[in-house]
This record gives sequence, structure tokens and C-alpha cells, in this order.
Amino acid sequence: MSQDDARGAGAAVDTAKAGITYADAGVDTEAGDKAVELMKSAVARTHGPEVLGGIGAFAGLFDASALKDYKRPLLASSTDGVGTKIVIARAMDIHDTIGQDLVAMVVDDIVVCGAKPLVMTDYIATGKVIPEKIADIVRGIAVGCEMAGVALVGGETAEHPGVMEADDYDVAGAAIGVVEADALLGPDKVREGDVVVAMAASGLHSNGYSLVRRVASHAGWSLDTRVAELGRTVGEELLVPTRIYSKLCVELAASVPGLHAFSHVTGGGLAANVARVMPVGLAAQVARDSYDLPPVFSVVQAAGAVPWGNIEATLNMGVGMVALVAASDAEALMVASRAAGVEAWALGTVVADDGSIASPDVIRGAKGVHGGAVYLSGAYKA
Repeated sequence: MSQDDARGAGAAVDTAKAGITYADAGVDTEAGDKAVELMKSAVARTHGPEVLGGIGAFAGLFDASALKDYKRPLLASSTDGVGTKIVIARAMDIHDTIGQDLVAMVVDDIVVCGAKPLVMTDYIATGKVIPEKIADIVRGIAVGCEMAGVALVGGETAEHPGVMEADDYDVAGAAIGVVEADALLGPDKVREGDVVVAMAASGLHSNGYSLVRRVASHAGWSLDTRVAELGRTVGEELLVPTRIYSKLCVELAASVPGLHAFSHVTGGGLAANVARVMPVGLAAQVARDSYDLPPVFSVVQAAGAVPWGNIEATLNMGVGMVALVAASDAEALMVASRAAGVEAWALGTVVADDGSIASPDVIRGAKGVHGGAVYLSGAYKA
């Protein structure tokens, strides 16, 4: 072997000795540690005295001794994500609001049964950990948890090179709450004559974005396109955070004796979600003309010539939460909601249903629930 060949062989051996590191494979643990440092203070603000320990433990600890005061505590759990709204956040490089969307989608499912959310955890998967971006996402989750009155007790950030592109990420969350068994809300409490009360959405919330993005593309809109009817750009409208109702709903459940059920309006639209809390033999009569439809819904419908039945089955139509309440308590509930900054109005009433009416405007059951119906009447006021 020549001297030059020996040097070459030696160089190869030296490289081999260096070996392939985890960072070479695309995972940067130091970046993950930096992200944790950047988010620590925001997460800590969600912790009350019930939270034991801090960030970095294998499991979050929550002192549940207060549950001893319950006669029969029922634990409620929920998990969710935010869907393709993340595409908008990535395109606009704005990541500190998507966390509020996540919290809303999770905790507002829990309060539907009257449960108070206690703790939440999050999971972020990404192609490459950029500490500042991950910290922005988690700060948004922490802000949402503060708004919801829930402790963020744990989370995980996973770096998936080769599975996701560097800029890609997705988020998911899970939460647990508690409700006294005899205070449980739901279909079995709904009665004929109850008022169907709408609680306003902040915008599109976090459902139906595949449809909305397709419409935007069809219309030739970019995220910077300013739409006169919206009074802002398409991107600004699409990134409006989902409203969090949990604190308000918990307060209403404790203060309005005639409150019988909530329905969180998410995937499937307004009618299908209300149908999930209607008992067999009853129907919610919902008047489309009982309110002014927020502009974003009519803009999307017109821009894509979306059939009204399809858009109703996809988007929330300006109603993010629905309460079913005895007529004698309906006004008090609406006043309390407005005082908390959430516009509320009578959307309809609960009537008897013999199951004989068949119409595209009638929705019976949804998402595997065998229950009552929702009758949609009238036309939206644009």
C-alpha cells in the first residue's frame, strides 16, 4: 500500500471512529432542551397549588384530594387536534395562536357534560425542532389553558426526520375533568319547551379548513388577499383563534338551575352536533333567520358556490356552543353569557318529534348517537 493510500485509509478510519450521531440522523436533542427552556415560564403560569413538581418529570402530578368532597365524582376525558388549520399557521409563520385552538377543541368537549376541566397535556410532532417555533406553540397552549382554567401538566415534542418535512408539525392534546354525578348534563335532562340558546363563535374555529382552503384556491385568493366583506385579509380571518367557552360553561352549569345540556359545535356543523344531545322523541327547532350570519360564512359559500346543505354540515355557521335550557332560565343564561363577552341569543325551541318528518332540513342523530332530531327552518340573514 502506498503512503497516499495509507493516509486515505487512515482518514476513513478516523471518520468511522467519529461515527453517526443522533443529530446526523436529524434529531437535535439540544434544540428540544432549548425549546423547553423558552416555554417554561408560560407553562408555569397555568399551575396552581394543586400541581406538584415542574417541567421535566416523567409524569405530571395533580393533587386530586379536593375530589374527596364529591359524593360520586365522574371523570371526563377528551382528546383532539386542530386539523388543517395548521397549514395556515405554517404559511403565515404565526404559531402562537394555534395552541389556543387546541385547548378549545379539547376542553370545550369536556364541559358539554358539565365537567370542570382540571389538567391537560399536549403532543407536538415536527420534522425539525426549531426551539422558538415550538416555544410559540406551547406558549399558545399555555395561554389557552389559563383562559380555560386548566393546568398544563405535561407534554411531548417529537422530532420525526424522514417522516415529516422540516417545516411540518402537528399538535394534539388531551384533558381530564370532573363532574358530580347528579350534576351531569346531557340528553336525559332535555325537555320539550326548552330554549335552544346559541353562543357566538369567534370565527371558523378549527373545523372545515380543507373545504375553506379549497375554496380560497378556487377563488384565486392568497393569504394576503384583502376581502372587503371580511374587513381583513384571508389569512387574518382564517387564523382567528377558536373561542374557549369552558370557564363560562362551568359557571353557567353552577348558576343556572334550568340548564340541561350543552353542545360544542365542531366537525359536522351546527345541526349534527345539537342532534347529539337530543333525546329520542324530541327535536330542536332551529331558526336560521334568528341571527345575522357572520360574513365569513357567506363569503366562503359564494366564492366556492358551496351548496348550503354542505356548508351547514361542515362549518359552525357562527355558533360555537349551544345550551339547552328551561324557558324560565333562558334569559338569565343569555345575560350571563353576554356579561362574559360572548353574545348569546334564542336559536329555537325543543318540540315533540314522532320521527315522521323527512327532509334535507332534518338531521337525526350523528356520530353514532341514536337520538332525537334537529329541524332547520328559514334562511340565513347575510
